[in-house]
Amino acid sequence: MRNTAKLTTAVLAAGALTFALSACGSDKGSSSASDYSEPLVVAASPTPHAEILDYVKDHLAKKAGLDLEVKEFTDYVTPNTATEDGSVGANYFQNQPYLDDFNKKNGTHIVPVVTVHLEPLGLYSHKVKSADALKSGATIAVPNDSVNEARALKLLAANGLITLKAGVGNEATPADITKNPKNLKFKELEAAQTPRSLDDVDAAVINGNYAISSGLKPAKDAIVLESATNNPYGNFLAVKKGNEKDPRVKKLAKLLTSPEVKKFIEDKYAGSVIPSF
Repeated sequence: MRNTAKLTTAVLAAGALTFALSACGSDKGSSSASDYSEPLVVAASPTPHAEILDYVKDHLAKKAGLDLEVKEFTDYVTPNTATEDGSVGANYFQNQPYLDDFNKKNGTHIVPVVTVHLEPLGLYSHKVKSADALKSGATIAVPNDSVNEARALKLLAANGLITLKAGVGNEATPADITKNPKNLKFKELEAAQTPRSLDDVDAAVINGNYAISSGLKPAKDAIVLESATNNPYGNFLAVKKGNEKDPRVKKLAKLLTSPEVKKFIEDKYAGSVIPSF
């Protein structure tokens, strides 16, 4: 019994040591947001966010003493949850209305650091060349997340296709439409799927990043394009609250709003992505 007891105690002690070491290893692996000696890992949508970050990484980061790693995500959820749990140190893909809605619904604590650019939302079609040419009963695909759907409906309202209830905010849905003279129908899809819907619907409202990654040129191809004037949908670098003073984040914020990045955005995207600084 004594030998058994000693063996059991030894096993438990070894297990505790193994767990402690594992925990230490786990902490180290998720320390990208707090260990300033580690690379700054930034979650980003492929286009244009990751492209802009890659430009910074390849041309500006080394001189600034910034070790930058870019992780691409194609959805609008994982970058925020990864930033919240420390899997990444920052993200770059979203605007303020979307972030406010996300934090409220998910209990996350993500905050903006610096606004970099605007991707104008656009209405696209493979079947008509102007919004006026849409026929009665036409189907329009819109993003299904609450903020981007509201933004899409506001775009249509601003161009006279529908009228929305007075005072409706960033949670507008088709139920808030008060006038619909063309009897338009709406197909709600995940934002990333809207470009693929163009052959199946009469028109689609598409976020700028998904339009560009699908080969569309917003400044040229959109039959209706969001105005950049007083636009609240600028995309920014964001971190978990408390990490705003991370020296790596400060360096990246400065680089993302540098004259070099402004010129890169203007030259590469030709008005389809607009610098916001």
